[in-house]
Amino acid sequence: MRLFSLTCREASRLQSQALDAPLGLRQKLALGFHLGLCDACRKVGKQLEFLRRATRTYPGPDDKA
Repeated sequence: MRLFSLTCREASRLQSQALDAPLGLRQKLALGFHLGLCDACRKVGKQLEFLRRATRTYPGPDDKA
């Protein structure tokens, strides 16, 4: 990965990885730079966060709501 030249696909992958484990400094910098310029990837990040919250709060099929 070249610093500050992520593709949208790479940025989406890093956003997904960041939900599970901390990113390295180079990854954080590259992602932050990309997100500063790319509205579509910022939206992807918001969607990933929404899905994460939704799956954590879903009671599941066996739980009584």
